[in-house]
Amino acid sequence: MIVVRVVQADDLDALFELASRTGRGMTSFKPDRAALTQRIDRVRRTIEGTAPLGEQGYLFVMEDTETRAVVGVCALEAAVGMTQPFYNYRISTVVHASRELDIWTKMTMLNISHDLTGYAELCSLFLAPDARVSGNGALLSKSRFMFLAQFAERFPPRICAEMRGHFDEQGESSFWSAVGAHFYQIEFDQADYLSSHGKKSFVAELMPRYPVYVDLLPPEAQACIAKTHKDTLPARTLLEAEGMRFENHIDIFDAGPVLESHVDTTRAARESLLLPIELDDSAPGDGVRHLVSNTSLTDFRVILVPRAPHSGSLKLTREEARALNLAGDGAAPQLHEQPQAQVRVLSLYPKERK
Repeated sequence: MIVVRVVQADDLDALFELASRTGRGMTSFKPDRAALTQRIDRVRRTIEGTAPLGEQGYLFVMEDTETRAVVGVCALEAAVGMTQPFYNYRISTVVHASRELDIWTKMTMLNISHDLTGYAELCSLFLAPDARVSGNGALLSKSRFMFLAQFAERFPPRICAEMRGHFDEQGESSFWSAVGAHFYQIEFDQADYLSSHGKKSFVAELMPRYPVYVDLLPPEAQACIAKTHKDTLPARTLLEAEGMRFENHIDIFDAGPVLESHVDTTRAARESLLLPIELDDSAPGDGVRHLVSNTSLTDFRVILVPRAPHSGSLKLTREEARALNLAGDGAAPQLHEQPQAQVRVLSLYPKERK
């Protein structure tokens, strides 16, 4: 069975191997063993309540419980920009007009922005190519919204997600070549590496001091602005289905779009239900897939089940209950013997609601 769960210390080797497969532009999940070790420890301190707000973050892995293989990863940062500035470009409009010459022009500008400071951030989403089947991508991405809905008090009112920007067939970013490369005088990968490891002082020291007029950029660079990497398009579609929208912020390096939302307007916050479980090994599937999570902070888990709730409860098989750590290996108790067992339930896709 496929389950998304909170990362553990012994996931380090699997995470390192997974990070080695991500490719360029995956800023927040790099194949760096020391950084991954620190990140896992940061999750532990976050859950224990010992990490300051600016360091709080959660990392989840997707595991195949039969093979014990880790095939995916996703993360939530509690509040960005609290220890180091969180830079974006904000797309704005400026009008130049002359009555005397009867000329009126409207131009697009890019302004350095800290507007997203203090937002929670959805990040580090990656699923191994051979695991991109059977709704796994949707389960991985949307598991974070289930966590947000369950533990909303741990997060600020708003969330954001940076999408990987466009790269050409040669793996180059035309936007970086037209803007960043002139100011930073280093390769994109080096800038991306430094930024992902929290070494962002060079950004403030070398970034353009004034707004960038988009009309002065080469056409291929203009075309990159707010354009999503082809491999990230499915992830963007999933986030937009949950209520996130592009609000004119882009990444300062590759110009990828940033999606935003209020936490309490996400679909999981509005529509998910807390329901008691009913253990039934003969529980049939009805073709309506649902995300199901437990309510544990320290051992949060999410799975997909092929059925909808009925009569105010959700039927789970023993295998499903074990995947959520709601039942042991022996004879599992019935609902009336364990009335406190609850799960959070949400249809996988809005269109699949009954």
